[in-house]
Amino acid sequence: MVEMTDAEFEACMDDALDLIPPALTDAIDNVAIQVADEPGEDQPSTLLGLYEGVPLIRRDSHWGFVPPDVITIFSGPLKRICASRQQLVEQIKVTVIHEVAHHFGVSDERLHELGWG
Repeated sequence: MVEMTDAEFEACMDDALDLIPPALTDAIDNVAIQVADEPGEDQPSTLLGLYEGVPLIRRDSHWGFVPPDVITIFSGPLKRICASRQQLVEQIKVTVIHEVAHHFGVSDERLHELGWG
């Protein structure tokens, strides 16, 4: 298991978000991005990230005031699957971008094709 403080982990998430082109980050709408230690009891213990919400491509002009979509990145599974700090930093990047892509309606299948699986 790779050790990393919460602050370092969140800094890696910020760095991953900085890799997203400004045109896309400007389009992100009503999303909270958070870190949790572990997935919930009803979720696989190996889950790295989770997008909960309605993707932008499924929203219509009647989309009103609703609670934000939530992207959760799970630090425990990420730290456990990585063999080095460098690998962990890379996997955090992949996971953050993967979950943000779901906000735009990109499927898991397409993300795997693009190398962001």
